[in-house]
Amino acid sequence: MKKEDLPNIIPVFPLSNFIIFPRTTVPLNIFEPRYIKMVDESMKSNRVIGMIQPKKTGELTKPDLHKIGCAGKITSFNETDDGRYLIVINGICRFQIIEEIKNGNLYRECKVKYEDFYGDLKEKTNEIKFSDLRLIFQNLKELFKKQGYEINWKELEKQSLDQTINTLSMASPFSLEEKQVLLESKDLNIRKEKLEEILNTYILDNFNNKFFVSNNACFSSRENGHAIERVLIV
Repeated sequence: MKKEDLPNIIPVFPLSNFIIFPRTTVPLNIFEPRYIKMVDESMKSNRVIGMIQPKKTGELTKPDLHKIGCAGKITSFNETDDGRYLIVINGICRFQIIEEIKNGNLYRECKVKYEDFYGDLKEKTNEIKFSDLRLIFQNLKELFKKQGYEINWKELEKQSLDQTINTLSMASPFSLEEKQVLLESKDLNIRKEKLEEILNTYILDNFNNKFFVSNNACFSSRENGHAIERVLIV
């Protein structure tokens, strides 16, 4: 998508401790009526949805939002027999919220700007080499082995460098705040450095939270009292 095609007003989908990064792909299982409506409206226009993390402040049903999120485009859509939507979103470009728009719907919309993140629209080919990721891979493999989980490294290494770093940032078992720091990193090299710093902290602290990443790893969580299922494919 070209920068001039990025919409200035987008629906936003707040998911706790879940972020999509530019040039990554995420399948989502949509079943809440308000988000069914959101997808319906998006499919009629530009198919763009803003994925963003809620803060721990604000109302239970309408939490405050972080200022920085990532716009994604719906690239696949299927409706199940029981009315759920199975969609695939491709991360396009990060955005900054200017203000929230009152739209009369149960889902939320925001006026956003992308100017600081136009670099997300271009594939990074020369900033980082795969050899620079060896320590990250080594530490992640050690962490996953200790926890008894696996990641599809062969598939991961088939991706471009920016896709690899962004996928690892998205799928790793970090806190909401840590993932937000990774998302807001100015460029790919800084994100890679932050990823190393966070990962080293987890290794040193013998992090014990378990998670699962594979070809088809299903996660369930609760967002504002409603279960949200999602799948990460690496």
